[in-house]
Amino acid sequence: METLTVTVDAQASPERVFAVLTDWPRHREWMLLTRAWVVEGDGHSRGSRLAAATGIGPLSFLDTMDVTGWRPPDEVEVRHTGRVVRGTGRFQVLPRPGGGSRILWEEHLHLPFGVAGRIGWRVAGPLSAVFLRLSLRRLAALALRAP
Repeated sequence: METLTVTVDAQASPERVFAVLTDWPRHREWMLLTRAWVVEGDGHSRGSRLAAATGIGPLSFLDTMDVTGWRPPDEVEVRHTGRVVRGTGRFQVLPRPGGGSRILWEEHLHLPFGVAGRIGWRVAGPLSAVFLRLSLRRLAALALRAP
């Protein structure tokens, strides 16, 4: 299992960031190359099921998830159940002293493709961290300006 963790500071309040973060259809506005939707449930409680398509055309994959933790406005946890992405993920939105918030995105992933997957992670891991950090910066900007 591999762990990937990124954090970004936001000027918006934790409540505002959490609201935008968990507006699943809005993921396309901030998460690079990704659109997400609710498959089952309300999307805002444990037991809800989500899906996200990431990539472009034939270079894309479907990430299915079960919401396993729901603690607004601080935390949402998912279990990835797809064929490519498996493991757990967590978003935390914490207040910062003096205002604003810190957004933490953490993934604990079971890598596919055996040894080839572990070798590939040496490149994919750092690239994924850049991708996630850039997406969180876009989330922070969107939360500041979005109604």
